[in-house]
Amino acid sequence: MTTRRDFIAGGVAGVALASSSASSVLAAPKPKAAAAPAPIKPGEHKLVELPFKPEALKGLSAAMLTSHHANNYTGAVKNLNKVELELAKIDKDTPGFQVAALRERELTFTNSKILHECYFGNLGGDGKLTGAIDKRLATQFGSTARWEELFRATAMSLGGGSGWVILDANYATGDLRIYGSGGHSQALAFGQPLLVLDMYEHAYAIDYGAGHAKYIDAFFQNVRWSEVERRLARSDKAQQALRG
Repeated sequence: MTTRRDFIAGGVAGVALASSSASSVLAAPKPKAAAAPAPIKPGEHKLVELPFKPEALKGLSAAMLTSHHANNYTGAVKNLNKVELELAKIDKDTPGFQVAALRERELTFTNSKILHECYFGNLGGDGKLTGAIDKRLATQFGSTARWEELFRATAMSLGGGSGWVILDANYATGDLRIYGSGGHSQALAFGQPLLVLDMYEHAYAIDYGAGHAKYIDAFFQNVRWSEVERRLARSDKAQQALRG
């Protein structure tokens, strides 16, 4: 038979246990932040292989795609490695013009590497726009048709010349923007490329000559929207972290 004294003792013990558990939870150490990735040593950037079978794309030949990857992209990575090794030799006596020239080349080849990898990475799909990226584009631009009209117009403006068309997540404004760049060193300072279209002539001349409009059509037929959506999800997480 439980006595009044037993009941009180049990209650006190229960309160003490609950208090101890609460203190343990409150005193639990915060999870450690993920360790920063190890920096890439100067001159040690690696090539990324094509993420699709070149012969499987519609309207873009295997010959053109492999040439683009083997020459233009590979050349950018190799040149970036060479420039970084030269930058490692800089000291207080290095002429300013030499430092400036190397820094310009570093930025050019770095952006070329990144943009080429994004470009090849968003190819190899069926071109069907679905999912979260579909809804986001429609919400921001009024409709996906309007977004595509603007993206295509930007691409057409670069035809016969050189440059990139980029759908970017702009971290400064928090929304999506279309940018046209006439060169590798013109890039959004604070953002994430989501969809990248290479408008340099080497990207289409083998198949289409000067017919850049047909190349743009072929590009849209092969967009891998699942990759664009993956990039969008990552950029959304990054923006949440940046907002703190």
